[in-house]
Amino acid sequence: MMPPLNLATQLLHVLAAGLLMISFAMLAQRRTRRLIVLLAWQGVVLTASTLLVAVTAHLQHLYYSAALTLIEKVWLMPWILLRLMRRLGIEGDSDPLVNIPTLMLVGLGLVIFAFGLAQPISSLATTVTRQTLGIAMAVILLAFLMMIARHKAVTQVIGFLAMENGLFFAATSTTYGMPMVIELGIALDLLVGVFIFGIFFFQIREQFDSLDLHQLEALKED
Repeated sequence: MMPPLNLATQLLHVLAAGLLMISFAMLAQRRTRRLIVLLAWQGVVLTASTLLVAVTAHLQHLYYSAALTLIEKVWLMPWILLRLMRRLGIEGDSDPLVNIPTLMLVGLGLVIFAFGLAQPISSLATTVTRQTLGIAMAVILLAFLMMIARHKAVTQVIGFLAMENGLFFAATSTTYGMPMVIELGIALDLLVGVFIFGIFFFQIREQFDSLDLHQLEALKED
């Protein structure tokens, strides 16, 4: 029996809160391997939220989206990133450019900004899940902050994928998803992008013996 609509909405809000907490955990995490694990957990939350919206709104294409999310974001992407880490010998910490407490305070400010920015947009939405738009925007901004605050190439890619997770959550929770053709195209683009980044990592490692993006500053001197 399908759960009542109000219960499903409450469950979606719980999942949205979980996605936001994972984003904060990623912001404070120093170990690259644990960042990848947290990225996979974001995929788990996205799979559950997509299934919940599919059951609530009776949209069959969202079941396919949930399956695609499970395969790509929970299994395939983390597996590729972990394999890249093993091939490149990356096991060390990825310290942010500023200390963690300051980073968390900036992140909190971004969350408040995201909710304020989403408020007028949410009031125009007609779906019952429109309240989650603020959280989706906060997840995107926190991922962008993580990309700015880190100087390792791998964490830049993780931040990019986390940002895409926020965009995907916004699409599924506020507009009941995108057309299946577009979702398949985005999934393919992400896979190609990760493979290109992997080749880029090997080139940086071969040239500079490091994946620290600050090493690229040496190119300016040549």
